[in-house]
Amino acid sequence: MPRLTYNIAMVSDFFFPQPGGVESHIYQLATKLVDRGHKVVVITHAYADRKGIRYLTNGIKVYHVPFAIIYRSATFPTVFSFFPVFRNIMIREQIDIVHGHASLSSLCHEALLHGRTMGLRTVFTDHSLFGFADAASILTNKLLKFILSDVDHVICVSHTSKENTVLRAALDPVMVSVIPNAVVSENFRPRKYPPEPPAPNNGFGNATPAVHHLGPNDPVVIVVISRLFYNKGTDLLTASIPRILENHPNTRFIIAGSGPKSIDLEQMIEQNVLQDKVEMLGSVRHEQVRDVMIRGHIYLHPSLTEAFGTVLVEAASCGLYVVCTAVGGIPEVLPGHMTVFAKPEEDDLVVATGKAISALRANKVRTEKFHDQVKAMYSWDNIAKRTERVYKGIMGDIPEADFYGYDVGNTAAWNGESHSGVRSFALIDRLKRYYGCGVWAGKLFCLCAVIDYLLFVFCEWVFPRDHIDIAADWPRKIYHSDDDD
Repeated sequence: MPRLTYNIAMVSDFFFPQPGGVESHIYQLATKLVDRGHKVVVITHAYADRKGIRYLTNGIKVYHVPFAIIYRSATFPTVFSFFPVFRNIMIREQIDIVHGHASLSSLCHEALLHGRTMGLRTVFTDHSLFGFADAASILTNKLLKFILSDVDHVICVSHTSKENTVLRAALDPVMVSVIPNAVVSENFRPRKYPPEPPAPNNGFGNATPAVHHLGPNDPVVIVVISRLFYNKGTDLLTASIPRILENHPNTRFIIAGSGPKSIDLEQMIEQNVLQDKVEMLGSVRHEQVRDVMIRGHIYLHPSLTEAFGTVLVEAASCGLYVVCTAVGGIPEVLPGHMTVFAKPEEDDLVVATGKAISALRANKVRTEKFHDQVKAMYSWDNIAKRTERVYKGIMGDIPEADFYGYDVGNTAAWNGESHSGVRSFALIDRLKRYYGCGVWAGKLFCLCAVIDYLLFVFCEWVFPRDHIDIAADWPRKIYHSDDDD
């Protein structure tokens, strides 16, 4: 009889309290899976005083493992030293499925390798886009090919992301599903839901609510909320702001976020004497994002690469007109009447922002309707149902023909071997998959897999399973099957 619920471990270096799209995705997905009766634990690294085990209010248990951070919250790759801790958690929590997130997360990749060695089903969600030519991309892509060659299923957040991941990791497209991000629309309501007092005067005047028509003398407020890194287009933003303000003097900027490029923005403000027109808020918590957004009329997103862009959905839900670069999966996110697209170039971004300002002043855009439209398009309940269907597919609880759309057992498999959608755990089969990853890399990957297996056998002998206490489960919500399967 098919199982109705599973014990799931979400693993990533990126999780709260750090703000970001991956962090929010993991939390919201885990919350909805718990609502559907599943057990979810999150494994991430320690953040400042957050070490050991923490419980979130909705019953999700978070393991903060003590590993060193090397760059942008990613831990130093240890390959094997994480295994004993990981194995202990998997046994304590009786995990069935390991779900890793983010290509740059060392914990994620190590967990997927160790999970397969332990005989657990594995899923990977890719949230980013990468190139193929620079040294960093080549290294990352080779690592991704190693890990994903033995993963049961891959999820991408957009069709562009799927194409990118399939090419980078040499995957069979049938093993990759597209499940986008979503937004909790009730947490991103325009100012009219419900009526609120005006925003405080911070040197910019009271921001006109986004759902009201602009008067001829009302300032247009442009909001930017982003990590201030190169790939997020901060250099493009720094070059464009003076020109936008020169062309449209009755315009103000509110910039929230932190990163190494913040110093460039601050220097630009000083050099152009724009302190009265550009407000820098620094890092803001996720629950404060809506409060910042409703102070504006336009959301500007100058990113150079983006697999999805959850913040665009949040901005539209708040009733902001979106100006963004047409890169990666961004064109898939919102319909055309909510966005003005620009090339990732300074001149085009300035022109696109000018078009948005003119459209708002001419009352050509009905931003008051955006919230309800976004609410109908994006729902975490729907994302959880689709992710749950992936879990059922890899666990063999739904027929392969229903899960993949046809009988994958009769199709050509990765590396030329015939396969079913449910991966074999046999070490010899795993080594065959790893061996096909490259002339030299394939042999190295096989060596890693053998060492990982020997370490597993050693841990089973030195730390027997029956000596590990099983953790008590948080009371589960009653699961009601529905017709969406």
